[in-house]
Amino acid sequence: MTSILVKGGIIVTMDPHRQILSDHSAVIQDGRFRAIGKTDDITRDWKADEVIDASGGIVMPGLICSHTHLYGMLLRGAELDVAPPSDFTQILQRIWWPVDESLTSDDAYASALVGCLEFLKTGTTTFADTYSGPNSIEGVLDKIAYAVEEVGIRGLLAFEATERHSREEGERGVQENLRFARKTRQERGSRVMPLFSLHASFTVTDELIQSVRRLASELAVPVTIHTSEGLGDLQHNMVRYGKRTVERLKDVGLLRPDVVLAHCVHVNDAELDIVAASGAKVAHNPMSNMLNAVGVAPVRSMLRWGITVGLGNDGYIFDAFENMRAAYLVHRVVSRDPNAIDAYTVLEMATIRGAGLYGLDNELGSIETGKRADLIVIKPDILPTPLSSDSVVGHLINTVDGDDVKTVIVDGRVIMRDRQVLTADENEAQRKAQQAAAGLWERLRTAKRQVDVL
Repeated sequence: MTSILVKGGIIVTMDPHRQILSDHSAVIQDGRFRAIGKTDDITRDWKADEVIDASGGIVMPGLICSHTHLYGMLLRGAELDVAPPSDFTQILQRIWWPVDESLTSDDAYASALVGCLEFLKTGTTTFADTYSGPNSIEGVLDKIAYAVEEVGIRGLLAFEATERHSREEGERGVQENLRFARKTRQERGSRVMPLFSLHASFTVTDELIQSVRRLASELAVPVTIHTSEGLGDLQHNMVRYGKRTVERLKDVGLLRPDVVLAHCVHVNDAELDIVAASGAKVAHNPMSNMLNAVGVAPVRSMLRWGITVGLGNDGYIFDAFENMRAAYLVHRVVSRDPNAIDAYTVLEMATIRGAGLYGLDNELGSIETGKRADLIVIKPDILPTPLSSDSVVGHLINTVDGDDVKTVIVDGRVIMRDRQVLTADENEAQRKAQQAAAGLWERLRTAKRQVDVL
């Protein structure tokens, strides 16, 4: 494998000491970081097949999206003929569930291809995706995986098991995850990883949750579930079970350190105690929560409880820098506290903490000798103030956009250089996505607008 020397630039390591290194360079060999040190020492002691000049820029780990729905790409700009929803449950019933039912496996591939390209071009190198299409279950994760491999980034993939229509539908979703997990475990060197997913507690029975819990433990595969994103989830559990959402998930035996709870907007202190004690983690999706008007997750409290929080987009805005900025700002405004959350904490959520959500922090999320070489080089097009080790984190949160990402390396392989994607054909990906979206929008004209919940 080609060796690479990333020379110069300010290296934001995200290592245990959170070092920020000026005038340093990194050596990549056999897909891993082999040396990090002063540029003079590195250039004297190491010879590489390729040199990437990062001088005047920022070098940092590839960003990690803790929760997404790639198929959400196909709804961008869509004008749907639906009665305006008044709350999140109606958003699901009138928009997203009809979309789910209209999706095909070809839609899954097309949206994954263009979604992975948008991740790549804005600096995200690892993501966790859940697909939800009850009429395209069997084999669909292979289609999504093919797109991930084509683009060259990393993805944890799952089918979002739900029993909205029947118990049989839920079991089919679980079996697709099980099939894919077994297959993926046999494919050494793949950047695609398995994940179990449950839609949300208000669309699955205790029996399905327990079934997934057993399988995830047997295969050592993480689990994710939407948790108290909207009030409907909380109200359902209170009415049917006499418990809050997290209380039910605890009592049914789901919560362990391998579980990622997406959203957690409507949780109280007692539930945060349960999450912290279980070791479960949270994927925070601030921009999606704003879009759906569900509220603001109590992330400050989560951090005080010692809960690991990552940053996701929930299928909305794929530029991680926009999501970081939203997380940085929304907690200030909701608490009316300008010190509510600091820039470095937000950066951790998009890197090393994001890796920790899925047990990947020993391999990803930071620039350290021996770790997998996932790295991005950022050179802002507009930089109004000096870039230094003291100002770099502030620039990452307040100045940088995804378009400022110039070079992306995954597994020691350059897959974007100077904004040119070296793997997939961008024009062809857009053509496929637009064709898929046009077909989906047409099918949505006659889609059912109401789906009952359990």
